[in-house]
Amino acid sequence: MRNKIKFGTDGWRAIIGEDFNLRNVEAVAQAVADYLKRTTRNERRPTKVAVGYDRRRLSLQAARQISMVLAANGIKVILSDQALPTQVVSYVVRARKLTAGIMVTASHNPPQFNGIKIKSAFGGSAKIEVTNRIERLAFKRRPLKISIDRAKQKGLLKVVDLASDYLRFLRSYLDMQLLKKRGLKVLADPMHGTADSFVAKALKDTPSRVTTIRARHDFSFGGNKPEPIEPCVKKTALLIKKNHFDIGLVNDGDADRIAALDGRGRFVNPQQIVSLLLLHLLRYRRLKGAIVKTISGTSLLDKIAKKYHLKIYETPIGFKHISELMQKKNILIGGEEGGGIGVKDYIPERDGILCGLLLVECMIARNMSLAGLLKDMEDEFGSFVYLRKDLRCPAEKKKLVRVRLADLSKKRSFAGIRVDKVKDYDGLKFYLADGSWILFRLSGTEPLLRIYAEAENRAKTKSLIANGKEILKLGC
Repeated sequence: MRNKIKFGTDGWRAIIGEDFNLRNVEAVAQAVADYLKRTTRNERRPTKVAVGYDRRRLSLQAARQISMVLAANGIKVILSDQALPTQVVSYVVRARKLTAGIMVTASHNPPQFNGIKIKSAFGGSAKIEVTNRIERLAFKRRPLKISIDRAKQKGLLKVVDLASDYLRFLRSYLDMQLLKKRGLKVLADPMHGTADSFVAKALKDTPSRVTTIRARHDFSFGGNKPEPIEPCVKKTALLIKKNHFDIGLVNDGDADRIAALDGRGRFVNPQQIVSLLLLHLLRYRRLKGAIVKTISGTSLLDKIAKKYHLKIYETPIGFKHISELMQKKNILIGGEEGGGIGVKDYIPERDGILCGLLLVECMIARNMSLAGLLKDMEDEFGSFVYLRKDLRCPAEKKKLVRVRLADLSKKRSFAGIRVDKVKDYDGLKFYLADGSWILFRLSGTEPLLRIYAEAENRAKTKSLIANGKEILKLGC
């Protein structure tokens, strides 16, 4: 039969009830088991895997099926006793020296999707060569299976509280002495996802007062896509203005991404957040190291790197590329456009909860509002307005898009501005003579064409995106 298991930028995603069904989930689990048995056969210690799941439809059932298949293959399983952020599984794999982790989640995708992420022993996403091998092994043989109760009896499966380990880590990483000196009024918005009450619990012994909204378990995510982007947080912005919160922290469905809102309810995009956190780590925490950004990342990071004489790396989109550098180099911070940010002295993984708490720490350390921090940064490094437009682009149209992008790559001017440089190793990016840029890229996990742009003001950035959409004439 045709193999319907295809891992994208970070994991396998599919529509629930279609390609995402328990039969295919079991096929992935057996493929993972076969891969692990082949690659760990010479190791003396037993093969152990952590299994976690988010709040989507079928997530718990899928996690249980995965656990039953792994256990039937003689692999010891630690199954979470509750829905979790993805980074908790990554943290537990590294902290407990496990062989791997499996997380059932479709991250920020719409509610009709679910999926699976594979985590390696180092505490980050499995490399592409690993997921390629798992893809090839899927459906090669019928999945083995035993019941949860039988797996427990045989000592192959334990249902464990993994959240407490992670919460202790959060509080050990934060400067709790500083956080106890002054409080903020914080609005936490998990978007019905697994961030849940982690922000409130991390700040429980401090003067900060945390109000959590959209915490209820809802398979439909309130009718929204659980992605921390501006169109999805309009009601949150109104609530901040009405109740005078100092900051709003927004996480996606599996809580590994972050966005924020300032005290006036204005959206603070992840590119601004990673830049603020970089300055906080440099100036308050006195840490050193290189910076990693993806091809869709802000030019603001280049400006900061230049001032502080820091090495800056650029990778394709996908946090796994950042993670790979974090394992090899002395990386201070790494960030991707969608709000995935990782920091030094942690696992090589993005963490939307930790980065939100670090933003609170930054505000308290500087005794400034979020708007004030952004104004200071703009005064020092210049104005950079970053926007993204998502256009629906089904699989059958992607070939046409690639043809049109190939033609577009030959242009020597864009929107009347000279093209200084073109990069095409992940999408198509034009660097323009006035310092602005625009990037076209087909999503690796969704039926979307994304257009990213950055310029000195919002009107100019919006104009670049409109121009790009008009040139392609896709009707997406």
